[in-house]
Amino acid sequence: MQALVVYETIWGNTEQVARAIATGLRGTFNVDVMDSETAPNVVNTYDLVVVGGPTHGFSMTRASTREGAVTERGAPQAPERGIREWLVALTPPGRAVAATTFDTRVNAPRLPGSAAKAAKRELKELGFDIVVKQKSFHVHGYEGPLIDGELDRAEQWGRDIAKAASATENGLH
Repeated sequence: MQALVVYETIWGNTEQVARAIATGLRGTFNVDVMDSETAPNVVNTYDLVVVGGPTHGFSMTRASTREGAVTERGAPQAPERGIREWLVALTPPGRAVAATTFDTRVNAPRLPGSAAKAAKRELKELGFDIVVKQKSFHVHGYEGPLIDGELDRAEQWGRDIAKAASATENGLH
């Protein structure tokens, strides 16, 4: 089975989480990991799509929040096309494709909103089958680093996703 993990990253934390999730998926899936700028707009050759990005302004990033991260916070990079824009360009799969979402967010203070919840809604509207609830991974402050243990938690979540998606694929879920 084939899986695609698509991520958007500004500080590098979300990419680390995406790669840990991919590690957890391996063994059940052949996994492609791509950033939102290079990910394909057609994903119907995949059995599972996992999408993640940082939470900015209570949701997925926008061009303005990415620009602000660079100009106001000194972020090293900001993609031109984040997961919001990738999802807008994404072609509905035309068949049942399992999916889930994740985000990275500040650990404290706890703020409302979630890039993962917003991305999940978009995937559902496109016809994807959400197989597990979205998950948030936490960073210290705005730019990180990740809270201790988050990469282990992400890898375990990847294994959990693989189990749920393969059960769905086999008609067990």
